[in-house]
Amino acid sequence: MKWQNLLVDFTNYLRIERGLSQHSIDNYAFDLQKLINFLDEHNLTTSPIEVSHHTVTDFIYHISKEVKPRTQARIISGLRSFFNYLVFEGYRKDNPVDQIESPRLGRKLPDTLSLKDIDNLIAAIDLSREYNGVRIGERDKVILETLYSCGLRVSELTTLKLSDLFFEEGFIKVTGKGNKQRFVPISNSTQKLINTYIKEVRTHINIQPNFQDTLFLNNRGKQLTRAMIFTIIRNLAEDINLNKTISPHTFRHSFATHLLENGADLRAIQMMLGHESITTTEIYMHIDRSHLKEVLTKFHPRRAL
Repeated sequence: MKWQNLLVDFTNYLRIERGLSQHSIDNYAFDLQKLINFLDEHNLTTSPIEVSHHTVTDFIYHISKEVKPRTQARIISGLRSFFNYLVFEGYRKDNPVDQIESPRLGRKLPDTLSLKDIDNLIAAIDLSREYNGVRIGERDKVILETLYSCGLRVSELTTLKLSDLFFEEGFIKVTGKGNKQRFVPISNSTQKLINTYIKEVRTHINIQPNFQDTLFLNNRGKQLTRAMIFTIIRNLAEDINLNKTISPHTFRHSFATHLLENGADLRAIQMMLGHESITTTEIYMHIDRSHLKEVLTKFHPRRAL
């Protein structure tokens, strides 16, 4: 079997069986292509069914000189998944990556914004800004408010639909990683902003076919791209001279951190963020521990002893 043939089979498996997003699938394919390129550069004609532990180890050593430990760990994880797939399908009896250890990584704490930072970013939006008759300034304000108030991933925001809005119940339906759906509460103030955007901004957009149900649209009537959201936020950060490197995900981190600091239950935050494991959510415990003493003092049965 050739590498490219099994690469296609593997990406189809990731899409159909595991339900991964195209972005995640592309990352798997990109990392596997690095191994294929390494074999070509060194004139190694071994197939994916026959490639040895020694050859894969040489490849890992080779890339370790070019990429950061976190990227190296991701590549090793992707290769392990690929060869596990080959074992599962009966192409191989062993996984040549099993005995390869990933580099030790310190837990990376997410960047966060203060409430003042968020207020300043939103206040910097020029609400009078229009493009081709579309009031994109008002749209951008709603986008940032929704990102922060609901803790959404950027892909969840761009794919949000009108049919996902359940305002009477106080929730929105969010489609997250692996097409898993969850209901996230939404505040009355954010509901009002979205309703105003729908009635006063979105109605003036010439909406293209297949995007009639998409909530946030560009001035051409199509779904906004992830890159566009990044650009909006980066430009606002420059406008207020914010000395932080931020992205749409920074709003999600800030959402979780602020909830935790104000006494929210970690399990509830996990459900709102759509984390499969609470271990992922626990990273926010490392950002600010100042509230933990207050929790102990308030809730422990022996607090008065």
